[in-house]
Amino acid sequence: MMYAQLSATKQWAAKNKTASFILQTVIGANLVALLAQIAIPTPFVHISGQSLGVLLLGFALGRNAAVAAMLLYLLEGAMGLPVFAGGRAGVGVLMGASGGYLIGFVAMAAILGMASDKGCLKSVWQSVAAAIVATAVMYAFGLLQLSFFVPQGTVLQNGLIPFILGDLIKACLACGLVMPAYRFFQKL
Repeated sequence: MMYAQLSATKQWAAKNKTASFILQTVIGANLVALLAQIAIPTPFVHISGQSLGVLLLGFALGRNAAVAAMLLYLLEGAMGLPVFAGGRAGVGVLMGASGGYLIGFVAMAAILGMASDKGCLKSVWQSVAAAIVATAVMYAFGLLQLSFFVPQGTVLQNGLIPFILGDLIKACLACGLVMPAYRFFQKL
């Protein structure tokens, strides 16, 4: 029964580009919300799956739908839905120490989406390079906002260094998962 409903929804969306865009956006935002709740504890910080979701969306959806999905994700969280890492929610999260990273996800999705739209998925190295550049831009947003909350001189120690290895692993993982994700979203 459920498969028949999903199949009917996919057939309807395939005939209607706007419906397909909306479906991709909603599923994308909720995929990031789901991955945000998955955290791997390390000795220093918990590394969530949020940025992995953004990487996958950017590559799989292209610029417009990926940016829309990230804006919807931020709106969901701002409205109080517990979609941010650790089940956090609210405008306070966006205005707090980690809010710059969340806002940076929009830029990250845009960069990855543009790279995907221009065909960088044809090369693993181009995909990895795009993922690293997009992640660096997200860090720029995050570190800028974090600098208002931590003592001067500790921004990199608190907001970058503990996350570098995890984000490199997520970038490589996303490049390995991008084609299945791309095929999934293109069927919507």
